[in-house]
Amino acid sequence: MHPTEILIRKLRSDTHLSDEDAASVRALPVHIREVPADTTIVQQGDHPKSSCLIIKGFTARAKVTETGRRQILAFHIPGDVPDLQTLFLKTMDHDLLAISDATLGFIDHADLFRLIDTRRTVARALWRETLIDAAVFREWIVNVGVRDASSRLAHLLAELRQRLLAVGLVADEEFQFPVTQSELADALGLSTVHVNRVLQAFRAQGVLDIRKNLVTLVDVGKVLAAGGFDPMYLHQTSTALRHEA
Repeated sequence: MHPTEILIRKLRSDTHLSDEDAASVRALPVHIREVPADTTIVQQGDHPKSSCLIIKGFTARAKVTETGRRQILAFHIPGDVPDLQTLFLKTMDHDLLAISDATLGFIDHADLFRLIDTRRTVARALWRETLIDAAVFREWIVNVGVRDASSRLAHLLAELRQRLLAVGLVADEEFQFPVTQSELADALGLSTVHVNRVLQAFRAQGVLDIRKNLVTLVDVGKVLAAGGFDPMYLHQTSTALRHEA
């Protein structure tokens, strides 16, 4: 399978791409790189000349304060291009790191510029992805700032389920998510002890579980209700991707 197929599938989940548009994406030169977990892919202050397509694995965006505390700002899944903004914002203002072993495809900015200059629909699709990223950031601010600990975790896992559905990576309400409790704590604004307590409670209630990098949503309805999850902010237009209450 061509490395850009996962990107094409992602773009087609919310934008109509013609066969010619898809072929133009498929024609992009992609430089493949395998990285182990805990690899910093791009860091704050860098001036990247290419953007990173996640083919396999998971990455996270993060910022570290002057006191050394880390806040994870987003998790990214296969099909995402989490540093697409570096096409126009030349200096990275946060870190991008692999939280699992990952296969990455690097696409030179010059090739991306040629693509968006010649394929208007692809340009609009990529622009739409950056706008959806911003919508996700807004929801994460609400999640960390307003919701209680249980709701934060439920909302995060509901969001990941919805996004992974779009690229065919959920089966029987289970999906791979190789994340540590420390990383969850950094994403949710909680302590590791608090995350563990919330996980134990959900497990005891038969709502959800995380074991050996596998998330199991035992009762999807309860997960969605606990997180107050509404997928509207993900702007997925395919009815096949909408959750069932």
